[in-house]
Amino acid sequence: MIYLDHNATTEPALEVIGEMVDALERAWANPSSMHAPGQAARSLLADARARVARFLGCAGAELVFTSGATESNHMAIEGALKARAAEGRTRLVLSAVEHPGLMALATRLEAQGVPVSRIPVDRQGRVDLAAAQALMGTDVAIVSVMGANNETGVLMPLAELAALAHGCGAWLHADATQLVGKARLNFASSGVDLLSVSAHKLHGPKGVGALLIRKGLALPALLGGRQERQRRGGTENTPGIAGFAAACDRAAQTLDDDLARMAALRDRLQAELLRTLPAVQVYGAQVPRLPNTLCVRFGPLHSDPVLGKLERAGVMVSSGAACTAAGTAPSHVLLAMGETPEQAQSGIRFSLGRDTTAADIEATVAGVHRAVGPMLADAGFTVPAFTPSSVATLQPGAAAHALAA
Repeated sequence: MIYLDHNATTEPALEVIGEMVDALERAWANPSSMHAPGQAARSLLADARARVARFLGCAGAELVFTSGATESNHMAIEGALKARAAEGRTRLVLSAVEHPGLMALATRLEAQGVPVSRIPVDRQGRVDLAAAQALMGTDVAIVSVMGANNETGVLMPLAELAALAHGCGAWLHADATQLVGKARLNFASSGVDLLSVSAHKLHGPKGVGALLIRKGLALPALLGGRQERQRRGGTENTPGIAGFAAACDRAAQTLDDDLARMAALRDRLQAELLRTLPAVQVYGAQVPRLPNTLCVRFGPLHSDPVLGKLERAGVMVSSGAACTAAGTAPSHVLLAMGETPEQAQSGIRFSLGRDTTAADIEATVAGVHRAVGPMLADAGFTVPAFTPSSVATLQPGAAAHALAA
């Protein structure tokens, strides 16, 4: 099996499992208890906070542990709307390609009377800065934009958006779920006011994440309680937090090498799919993307049968569309990029991990050709016989640069 669905989740690292087991065995007490076992758990929590904060480039006091990015997103947006209502700032501005969970929150808030504005994106999936500027105003409480799109991997211009938001007195929130472990991230220098992350995207455990809150921001708690400086109630998930810290430590050790290797392998996969199959469209190829992410469409082929064929070929990937109980709905991301509903049901996302190898990529190309080639032939395309590549390596960015040229 070749697993290329790391944007969905990652396998917990051995170091992570080891620290979680140790925490369960030695620091199982409540960190709020004043006795010795409780203080041992409290010490573990303080150590883990310092390690996660160091990796993310923030102060420990700016970090609030949560159950994951979804809770962090809700805490940031609903908290900002409550905190700034007295100033007459009641409007939420977000991009048209946010994660479905955040889009659902925006829809619910809109139904409750909260004014919501959505920033369009261009054909490459990058937010339109001119349109964003036009939406700014003194009634805006918070602007929320993901750091990198989960489907296409397209990076958003956070620095420029921060300047626009701050220019009208609004806060900027970034959903950085896909950035951690796949890009250099430093909260202190980012210009972002609030930032959400989740541990399971960088080989940590599920059920734990964080919201970073810029020092000086008065953000009301979503869950009341004395924990996390009274910003997020509930007994802390000490084993999960320990695992989160271990994942951050492990990622920091090899991050630069990991990013370069994933970019080279992603570009090789992209070049080989374009070389060996007809009618391959690459999304976001002409703008900066995460080094591990490749989102494509194989002509008119619907994603559902393609995913089934690929799984039988031993390649585990995802659709670019959100799954619903009734089947696969068109991807709101691809629709926002100008695709038709039919095309927006055809996206396939390959997302590499730090352990993905060149052999995995070669096997993936062969598996895709074996699975998708006959389907394209049945659709009327001429599919050449598959020949393995003679290219040994590709430099990071080479395929994207070739497409842009």
